[in-house]
Amino acid sequence: MAMPLRMSASGTSQGSHNVFVYGSLLADEVVQVLLNRVPSSSPATLPDYNRFSIKGRVYPAILPVENKKVLGRVCVFILEVSVLYPEDNLEKLQAYAYVWDNKNDPDLYEDWDFEKWKVAHMKDFIEMTKEFVEEVEHPESKSRVETYNSFYQSGEP
Repeated sequence: MAMPLRMSASGTSQGSHNVFVYGSLLADEVVQVLLNRVPSSSPATLPDYNRFSIKGRVYPAILPVENKKVLGRVCVFILEVSVLYPEDNLEKLQAYAYVWDNKNDPDLYEDWDFEKWKVAHMKDFIEMTKEFVEEVEHPESKSRVETYNSFYQSGEP
């Protein structure tokens, strides 16, 4: 579920919509395929949350966990005029992020690692994302679930 969160980030924009990304959308290549562009973004830290791997999935989940933090980026979707502050000006901002809604999900395990994901899954994930985009543009193609399963049939990370 997407929910507004408070986090620390460098830079901000007026008249914009902020989205905190922490998993596969950290890869500009994936964002480029999804949006046909890469929006401006800034490094961000989400305090009191942790990023987990999910059994059978190649993307992570985040959940509230005291004294932990998730490193990610805030993508800025500019709606009006934009003003960027110097990168050394850290300030809190509100952004949306997808937060896993089941703290007790037995499929959550160990911390998710973006660098390991890039090596193990990014190439296939980009190809899968291209097929998702094709599905949106041509609804008669296979479903997102079928596309995901065709790339990740083993069920294990």
